[in-house]
Amino acid sequence: VLDVRDLTVAYGAASAVEGATFHIDAGELAGVLGESGSGKSTMARSLAGLLPRAARVVRGTVLFRGTDVLAEPESRLRAIRGAGISLIAQEPALALNPVMRAGTQVAEVIRAHRRWSAARCRSDAALVLEKLCGADAGRIFDAYPHQLSGGQRQRVAIAQAVALEPALVVADEPTASLDQGMQAEVLALLAGLKRFGCAVLLITHNPGNLTGIADRLLVMYAGRIVEQGPFADVSAAPLHPYTRALLACAPGSRHRGGLLPTIPGAPPDPAALPPGCPFAPRCTELMDACSRQDPTGLRVRCFHHAA
Repeated sequence: VLDVRDLTVAYGAASAVEGATFHIDAGELAGVLGESGSGKSTMARSLAGLLPRAARVVRGTVLFRGTDVLAEPESRLRAIRGAGISLIAQEPALALNPVMRAGTQVAEVIRAHRRWSAARCRSDAALVLEKLCGADAGRIFDAYPHQLSGGQRQRVAIAQAVALEPALVVADEPTASLDQGMQAEVLALLAGLKRFGCAVLLITHNPGNLTGIADRLLVMYAGRIVEQGPFADVSAAPLHPYTRALLACAPGSRHRGGLLPTIPGAPPDPAALPPGCPFAPRCTELMDACSRQDPTGLRVRCFHHAA
């Protein structure tokens, strides 16, 4: 469905995504894991051609069903977005139009891609919401976003994303503002899309959100994919020091004394990266080469395990 090769995106002189290479198959859920500022959202928006004006693609290709999204004109991208690639934004309260009823917003997505009557688009939108919201779908259809809970707004955003049965859904931190129970429901909805052959790219900073639903894992740091592979393999035996540190910080993990593990230091400024490996100042497994050269490697970007 998607084949990304050497994607590099910059804001001015700062590189937000550097050399990202990965693919997603139909019916697969790939998780993108990393701290805030690691480049996850910039990469997600690149896939749908939704980068802000300040961003520029330095190099690379994003092949969606063989078509390079980065080379397509805006008119063609409008046909792909929603129908082929859908994006679920981080915060539905901001993504939804506050002066339009929820059902109308789902219907507008359908009407933008189908030459159907307004009545048919509303009817289809109602069916989508019924599948996602059950018995409460009618009330949600007629409600304004401010009249809905956070979980209900997120379901409306998901309804917009899946209304046209796209081949790829990119979910950018879809559970960030939800309570634990609602998080589980939203994650189950996204995992359920795989049954229909839909590919899902789920972006999160919480490893626990991917457990039990992710097929593959991409770990990002300072704009780089530092480790990737089958989720079961990476989570059971992480190789990159950053991957190990992230997984150790998952909710439920505890150091001796009952303290939640943390990673010392902070992610680097993209405009002032340290020489060598960007993770070197925080790494506990430094080699001499780490401070001189940025390691490469398709599966693991680390001098200890590069291959």
